[in-house]
Amino acid sequence: MSEQAEQSATGSRAERKERTRQSLLDVALGLLPDRSFDSISIREVARGAGIVPTAFYRHFASMDDLGVALVEESMRMLRRMLRDARREPGARSAKASLDILVRQVHAHEAQFRFLNRERHGGVAEVRRAIATELRLLVSELTVDLSRMPALADWQADDLDTAADLIVSTMLSTVGALLDVGRRGGHEEQLVVDRAERQLRMIMLGMAGWRPGRV
Repeated sequence: MSEQAEQSATGSRAERKERTRQSLLDVALGLLPDRSFDSISIREVARGAGIVPTAFYRHFASMDDLGVALVEESMRMLRRMLRDARREPGARSAKASLDILVRQVHAHEAQFRFLNRERHGGVAEVRRAIATELRLLVSELTVDLSRMPALADWQADDLDTAADLIVSTMLSTVGALLDVGRRGGHEEQLVVDRAERQLRMIMLGMAGWRPGRV
């Protein structure tokens, strides 16, 4: 076999392996809308991806390992969405931020349901992975807040606390959006209106806060 053909074959194998790995993640996510992560098995995930159960271990060491990978993939999507949202004109307003959040919950409902349920779920490794990713999310928002001229003299702890409050409000809003009966209906609007009031209260509190206050 020529060197070029060998490289092509190696590339094809790597691509097939990556496709199978992604298929396992997609199948697992597809099983989760109405189930907890600890209720699905290697056998049914492997069957859905079209491989034998023993082949699963070529891609993941365990179901916990797959769950952590699913968290990382879902949170990458969420962090990218929030970064893009912060670049949009007017996205710093509560209403604009919530409009973006609602659109993303609609577009990526399976990922949001997974994160919302497993944040307090039965698999410790998955819970820890979500907690770690949420801390990264808070850290990124803390950096964004530190760049705002009005907050230039804020201490790091104050910025982190404000970021944590904002992220916590967004997370509770996601949970409420997932529970509404119909997209775009009255119940959903009530959730959005409440979240907007909460975010405005946080922003008003930030405006009145003095650095170093105990």
